[in-house]
Amino acid sequence: MSDIWYVFRLIWTAQRQALLRGVALGFVVLVMGGLLLGVSGWFITAAAAAGLLGMGAVFDVFSPSAAIRFLALGRTAARYGERMLTHDATLRALETLRLRLLRGLLRLPFNAMARLRGAQAIASLTADIDALDGVPLRLVLPLIAGLGTHVLAVAILWWLVGPALALLSGLGWTLGAALVIWLAARPAAPLARRAEAAMQAMRARIIDLVRSRDTLAAHGRLGAQADSALKAHARFDALRARLDTVERRTGAAVSVLATLMAGGALWLGAAMVQAGQLDAALAALGFFTMLALAETVAPLRRAVADLGRMAVAARRVRRSLDRADAASAGRVALPEYLRVDGITLARPGGAVALVRDLGFELHPRQTLALTGPSGCGKSTVLQTLAGLVPLDAGQIMLGDLSLGDWSEDGLRQHITYLPQRSALMAGSVREALQLARPDASDAELWAVLQAVALADTISPNGGLDMVLGPRGAGMSGGESRRLTLARAVLRRPTLLLLDEPTEGLDDATATQVLAGLRRYLPDAMIVLASHHAREAATADRTITLG
Repeated sequence: MSDIWYVFRLIWTAQRQALLRGVALGFVVLVMGGLLLGVSGWFITAAAAAGLLGMGAVFDVFSPSAAIRFLALGRTAARYGERMLTHDATLRALETLRLRLLRGLLRLPFNAMARLRGAQAIASLTADIDALDGVPLRLVLPLIAGLGTHVLAVAILWWLVGPALALLSGLGWTLGAALVIWLAARPAAPLARRAEAAMQAMRARIIDLVRSRDTLAAHGRLGAQADSALKAHARFDALRARLDTVERRTGAAVSVLATLMAGGALWLGAAMVQAGQLDAALAALGFFTMLALAETVAPLRRAVADLGRMAVAARRVRRSLDRADAASAGRVALPEYLRVDGITLARPGGAVALVRDLGFELHPRQTLALTGPSGCGKSTVLQTLAGLVPLDAGQIMLGDLSLGDWSEDGLRQHITYLPQRSALMAGSVREALQLARPDASDAELWAVLQAVALADTISPNGGLDMVLGPRGAGMSGGESRRLTLARAVLRRPTLLLLDEPTEGLDDATATQVLAGLRRYLPDAMIVLASHHAREAATADRTITLG
């Protein structure tokens, strides 16, 4: 439950005023509902008693009927306002939480981020945030409004009817509702967790089916993958049906509890009327008020059915936020040089050293080229300089700080790494570039496209609004490479790490691109991994590996 309260505090902090108004209106709805049924019962009983006593002609029917109409209309208006406020506030708070979570995930170390790839991780992130809307809407806010209503009901019943009925209401509803919820939560929590896992498995398999349908069809596995998705769907449906059964039984238990409470109030009220301690109309008010209090417990049955799902989602979200906050904490400085002292590196997951005792120093406005045959460790050196691969021996200093002393935020502010393969998503050229800098103006975007010799290519094809298909479809391999290069340099990093930046380009275009990069980033430190002489020719220094 601590994780659920943690998430609720985040939601409450983000939308405090709206949720306060929402819980106040929820309280008004419940109070008006109780008063509506109580006053109606009192009115009917009092009018009948007046008629039996021959006082019907002088009995005031207008004030109670006006009160009943006011309560009925007011309850409807308050319910509408409560739903509007709480749902709008919750959706806004979850939007804030989703963006905070995604920004935090972007700060994670490379190894941690790599584990988040794939359909399963995407489905999990999406489903976790979706599950958390029930925390305020179906659990916490109804619980607060319900408890407040019971406290008020006990006070009114104590004043109008008597302590006995008030104590019956307070103790009976509190203990009875707690027992019903506890009994329902025991089977519901594990079922909800299993149903959530089944739903995420179903989503992941459907995503894989849609995204890889061509490959699956080519290998004759399309039908098998479809059957796997259908089996996951059937498993989810079966678990959801069992959860629905628990929810229906919880609703039935609440109805039985309401019947027992109303029966107890009726018996106690009748006894007090017979003893001359209470007026029959007030006894009816107590009976109907007790019956109306069932509305305070009924919404919680849905929360009980989803409690396990909400708890798992809250735990994962809290863990992700904690990791992201830890990754973002640290010192940020302006690096004035890069020094590599005697580093030894192995390929990630390997035991054999690729690079031994490598050392160099690089200053602003300098370019270093790493050359050598394929497999000699050029890419591994770049990944290590980017803080993505751990050192086996030696030290890397970025300014006055060791690379390991930098926070993830600090590294990403000053270092940009462009690997050999970079992804483009469907959308416009403008959207592809603004992933690096959302605040970049059109003039800045055209300037960086000019730097990578791509402006003249896209200008006649829609310019910045040129539409790209999935994975950059609509551009050639060389054009896609230059667009990802433009996106990288748009961030204006202090240290730019490029792995085969002009692969797929002819010599003339490659020379133009390399010259444009230096003009665009005159003060940057640039490290190139290359096997092309044209790239090494632009460097101030060359180191051959292998």
